[in-house]
Amino acid sequence: MSLHALPHSRSPYADLLPAQTPRPVVAPGEFIFAACHLEHGHIHAQCEGLVAAGATLKWVHDADAQKAAAFAARFPGARLARSRAEILADPEVALVASAAIPDARSAIGIEVMQAGKDYFTAKTPFTTLAQLEQTRAAVARTGRKYAVFYSERLHSEAALFATDLVASGAIGRVLQVLGLGPHRLHRAARPAWFFERERYGGILCDIGSHQCEQFLTFTGATDARVTHALVANHAHPDLPGFEDYGEAGLLGDNGATHFMRVDWLSPDALSASGDSRTVLLGERGHLELRKGLDLARGPGGQHVLIADSRGEHHLDVSGRLGFHFFGELVLDCLHRTEHAMSQRHAFKAAELALLAQAAAHRIGHGAAHT
Repeated sequence: MSLHALPHSRSPYADLLPAQTPRPVVAPGEFIFAACHLEHGHIHAQCEGLVAAGATLKWVHDADAQKAAAFAARFPGARLARSRAEILADPEVALVASAAIPDARSAIGIEVMQAGKDYFTAKTPFTTLAQLEQTRAAVARTGRKYAVFYSERLHSEAALFATDLVASGAIGRVLQVLGLGPHRLHRAARPAWFFERERYGGILCDIGSHQCEQFLTFTGATDARVTHALVANHAHPDLPGFEDYGEAGLLGDNGATHFMRVDWLSPDALSASGDSRTVLLGERGHLELRKGLDLARGPGGQHVLIADSRGEHHLDVSGRLGFHFFGELVLDCLHRTEHAMSQRHAFKAAELALLAQAAAHRIGHGAAHT
């Protein structure tokens, strides 16, 4: 019998779902932003989310003029900028969204903040600890925001609902987080930099940053140490700079633990970008998230499964929450608050991913050379 066919009454957790999805938080023209360096597809969700929150995309720029034109065409009124400098010189622009090559994100962000604007980057925000420290100093110096789009939580309704469930005490204190982040590679569609270790930062630094952010959020830990870390290139020996597998463990400052596994080994036939799952072990129950896929049971879905003292509960929250992060970010930029995500939290997640990457032992192909 399938999970969906199991007889059950309405879950009491359904009452925690909001009555409506987020609406625009500003009027047209009240919050102006720009987009540049469109190297990664996350820039689409970044800009779509901001526009849905009421923000106005005024400028688009990329070194590839055709790419920039195609992107701008999706947003009525957006103009093509001749350079990043033209964007930074515009006093109307409050925020710059970007998905540059990872090793360039920090330098671009510092330039944006020095121009008096907030910065919104795709993850991973840094590829080295030195970049993190330089950016921390720039934030302190300029007073601007360096926001990070950790999309595996911020752009997943299942993960956002889990954030609310944990905050409500649904499963008690979270003791352990298991984060699985498999991805499809689609190698032919990837640019050359994607396979260059110095450019993307390593697999734990890159997609592992999602897992570190979720660990901090769900457990309430404010810091952690790396207990073990491994990386490998199992299936792509012709790409010596590439890592297609990574795992790591963390021990939080509150005693919570974490195990993450990330990889680029999902089959291309998978109906989603990856069978991403998160399992939270609490003192009074456990919770599992199936984000975007319920394997072999049907496409799509944002599945939340809970076991507690009242029984077993399954909710598909697709279309029920929306993505409130973007509106909160807009208001944070306007009011200089930190409701969407604190700067410390954004930086700490990146730091833990960098530390895990630095500590990682390499196994498999090329291990003898590291």
